[in-house]
Amino acid sequence: MESPPTFENSASVREYLIHALRLDLIGPGPEDKAYQEEGLQFAPSKWYMTGFLVPAGAPIEQRAQDTEEEPDEPAEPAHGADDAAVPERGSGKRVFLPSSMGLSVLMDPAATNLNLTVTWGDYVPEELSENTSQSQSNRSPWRRIPRFAELSIDLTSANIGQQMLRKIPESNGLQIVYLIRNTTVQQAQETKPVRAVSLFVVNHRIPTNKNERQDRAFAFQVHLTVTSDHPFIPRYDPRGLENDDWDDRLSDLHYRDAAEYAVGHNVSVRAEIHDNHCFKVHTEWMPQAAVERVEPSQIPNVEFGMETLGNLQNADAARWALNSLVKQYRDWIEGQRADAEHFSGRRREVADELVRRATNAARRIEAGIDLLKDAEVLDAFRIANRAMAMAARRRIAQEQGISPDEVRTLKWRPFQLAYILMNLRSVANPTHIERETVDLLFFPTGGGKTEAYLGLAAFTMVLRRLRNSNEAEYRGLSVLMRYTLRLLTLDQVGRAAALICALELEREQNPEQLGTWPFEIALWVGRAATPNYMGKKGDSSPNTARARTMKFKNDSSKDPPLPLDRCPWCGKKFNKHSFWLHPNSNEPTDLHVRCVNRHCEFSGKPRQLPIVAVDEPIYRRLPALMIATVDKFAAMPWSEETARFFRGVDPSNPRPPDLIIQDELHLISGPLGTMVGLYETAIDHLCKYPIDDKEVRPKIIASTATVRLAQKQIRALFGRSTVAVFPPPGMDRRDSFFAEQVPQTKKHPRLYLGIAAQGRGPKVVFLKSMITLMAAAQLAWETAEDRAGRNPADPYMTVVAYFNALRELGSARRITEDEIRSRLLNYQSRARLDEPTGLFLNRQIGLEPVELTSRVGTAMVAEAKRRLSLGFHDRERVDVALATNMISVGLDITRLGLMVVSGQPKSTSEYIQATSRVGRDPDRPGLVVTLLNLHRPRDRSHYEHFSAWHESFYRGVEATSVTPFSPRALDRGLPAVTVALARLGIPELTPMLEARRIEHYGTDTSALAEAVGERARMHKEVTDEALIDHVRSRTQSLIDDWARLAHKAGDDGMTFGYARRGKGVNTPLLREMIDPDRDQLSQRQLLFRAPRSLRDVEPGVLLSIKSPEEN
Repeated sequence: MESPPTFENSASVREYLIHALRLDLIGPGPEDKAYQEEGLQFAPSKWYMTGFLVPAGAPIEQRAQDTEEEPDEPAEPAHGADDAAVPERGSGKRVFLPSSMGLSVLMDPAATNLNLTVTWGDYVPEELSENTSQSQSNRSPWRRIPRFAELSIDLTSANIGQQMLRKIPESNGLQIVYLIRNTTVQQAQETKPVRAVSLFVVNHRIPTNKNERQDRAFAFQVHLTVTSDHPFIPRYDPRGLENDDWDDRLSDLHYRDAAEYAVGHNVSVRAEIHDNHCFKVHTEWMPQAAVERVEPSQIPNVEFGMETLGNLQNADAARWALNSLVKQYRDWIEGQRADAEHFSGRRREVADELVRRATNAARRIEAGIDLLKDAEVLDAFRIANRAMAMAARRRIAQEQGISPDEVRTLKWRPFQLAYILMNLRSVANPTHIERETVDLLFFPTGGGKTEAYLGLAAFTMVLRRLRNSNEAEYRGLSVLMRYTLRLLTLDQVGRAAALICALELEREQNPEQLGTWPFEIALWVGRAATPNYMGKKGDSSPNTARARTMKFKNDSSKDPPLPLDRCPWCGKKFNKHSFWLHPNSNEPTDLHVRCVNRHCEFSGKPRQLPIVAVDEPIYRRLPALMIATVDKFAAMPWSEETARFFRGVDPSNPRPPDLIIQDELHLISGPLGTMVGLYETAIDHLCKYPIDDKEVRPKIIASTATVRLAQKQIRALFGRSTVAVFPPPGMDRRDSFFAEQVPQTKKHPRLYLGIAAQGRGPKVVFLKSMITLMAAAQLAWETAEDRAGRNPADPYMTVVAYFNALRELGSARRITEDEIRSRLLNYQSRARLDEPTGLFLNRQIGLEPVELTSRVGTAMVAEAKRRLSLGFHDRERVDVALATNMISVGLDITRLGLMVVSGQPKSTSEYIQATSRVGRDPDRPGLVVTLLNLHRPRDRSHYEHFSAWHESFYRGVEATSVTPFSPRALDRGLPAVTVALARLGIPELTPMLEARRIEHYGTDTSALAEAVGERARMHKEVTDEALIDHVRSRTQSLIDDWARLAHKAGDDGMTFGYARRGKGVNTPLLREMIDPDRDQLSQRQLLFRAPRSLRDVEPGVLLSIKSPEEN
């Protein structure tokens, strides 16, 4: 047996986990010299999960399992909510262990032969007597006999299109079955004739009659290597060659070197490539792929220091500090221009367009630097830099457990500073043409997108104050940040709140410049996260701010009233003294938050934390920055107070937001994206205001790490036709000047492993993979030595298990709490014969895994995130975290290094985003183990193409679907949007009881119908006049129906208002989607059903298929 492992760093621990997985689930390969003649404690088909072939003629009981689950596994839950998708159902049929495996390659027609090497292991039982029972036999030792065979396939003598057969020498029944076909392959601009060769290893051994001896006829650890004197023909993705879709054409240029040389059948493959040629391919039961890190470029001779930029003397100093950025970028662009000369045809067109886009970005960055000549712009830029530096210093100090003074120099990453400079002009000049451009920040997860747009947000808020000394003009909502997921929203609150704290300290030092009204941040989300009402004594609701605060003061173990558990400035944990109902607890009007650290600047003396998280004070105070979830905007038609977001403090001089930030753009898709796009009709219209006879709108910026057809999506969402992706890509996908792909020879990449086992149920695969990983990690933890206070095994001691649906997660939770926990207590005993130490150590894990899903409360999510960041030495450590798509954004914990993905997510974007949660730290590289179910066609395809697909998986990101003016969307959302437009856009109609006056504003409401029609025109590139007319007339019809309802209520002597909640309203205009009085309502009244959340969906319906005989 091999010598005990040593662990120099986390990368060596990761390699050991891979080694242990392969040896434990599959068995020794040709490279595992120490295990070639291993002895097992019991039958190998019980020891190993996959990697073996059973005889094709074996009886059913040897080849099939009755169910997907082993008898001791817990049953699937009967019901369950779904965080991401409906879980795929199994076929309901028996699943068979494989009898064959192989691969296919493309060959040059001139190739004459292929050389094959087949290795496998045969196992024989030791010292069995004829009287040994089956149960005893399964627990008796078995010895491995390594096998090896070589043979050659003559391609010239093969019958094209006919299946051929070759016996593998001295294999006792293993065969090579192969098929050769003539076909063609598309390469660049030509079609080449090739030969497609498919080769299979098939087990045609005679099965044993006794089940206890069945493994003697199995072939284990089967491995096929194919070599040729002629290079194998690569297969390229041809989608971009003739496609007019920009993303496909760009991918064709970027992945021009990405090719697949072989595809597996029942197994995966690996190709060995040297000097861009492949002469050897292998089968792989556990495929592996490396995804190299993308990191911000290092650009010399440019001042990126936040504090230095925050103290620039003048515009000349700014130019001196920053101009080299533009010069170096333009030099790089000239190199790109020269590279474009090497392309021709359609690829040359794409290359030239990339040069044009980069040139435009350089021009905009230079214009931003020139704009610093404006004294107010320069002041805003300096203050924003200082505030960002202060906030970053505080955040890093908390993460590293040091004092803020110990934090090293704080610097922008080049792309962050460039993005801010590029957008200065469109923020500072509302009438500039670039105001209409949506600037999409496209950078891999963990690259620093948040800091980039927070920096621009700080500049925007400060400039508004510098240019407007009157409080009524500068107060109000300046920056609106919108998110889709609760975890993401809450994660960003801490960062944004720290920035607001820094801005508030800046303001206090210079109130003459920045005003007397404080910088504040609002958290405008659903009541599950924040109290939407203050409440008062006697209220029965447990969800008011008063009720939550009193509950927390009485028992600090309960959820705090706000979704923050510690001070964003100093990191001190909140306690019962942190929340204060003002002016008294009986009839409070505000909920104040203060730090309990008396040395913190926000301890309440002299200032409290500038956080407003209850709807009522948000509407009253109108903080400068508001973080909101997109579905919260469903409140617009229901709440008159939301009008203040768009009108500001002085309704006679409306000042809507200056900047709208949409993070994680790819999540605004599907049904949610469709509704968001429709509601944007109202938001966009309400945000318009005149400057110098020109109607202006807010600047919109967005960010994402995965994008496809961004222009189409943004047009459908925001009605903006111009989109600029930053950084603009270069000719090579590995280099955009601002970002570069780091070769794995320099920094460890994230590694992906694929595990699949035909004939085994997905729960068995999950169970065995988890146990192996956790027990092997325990050995690494106890063997490795702490280095600089950190054990190199620590990143892999917490397993983050990702599931596509809550139903699947629920089943896995029971497996984790029961079987995984109990088996880990004794897994060290799983050692081979003559193996003194084995691969594992026993491990005791916590009673309950941590859960990150939609069904977990906000405080529990925050607590789970805190615990996940703790090292394994901490007693509050996490062994297993079970998660759904909630973690695909917003989980930024650099410690995490190990993820298990149970089943291929349906969305490539989701897969990339979720798996990017591990391996953030290059010194703690990530390992992603993807468990694939070969009984699902999609999972099988990903497994058989594993390496090639992962090496270009950004190419596979799907386009999002946003259809705001589809018939179903109009049915569901247009009445609410129409009411929101009229109620919030016409001040006289805003109060609750003024709904009755709609007929008095015919001219105004006709203009609203026109506005909705124009929005329908802008949402698609191709104008659909019939759709525009339909939307316009339907909106006007709704307004007319509204007037008729108001008139009828007046005739009937009823009080007409917008909602039942209104005082004295007994005939509301708006109705709930599922209204209790539905049966008594007229068709006209039912038209005005409005959702309370954009996520509301219809109840699910189960369909069953009946045969004709059942009817």
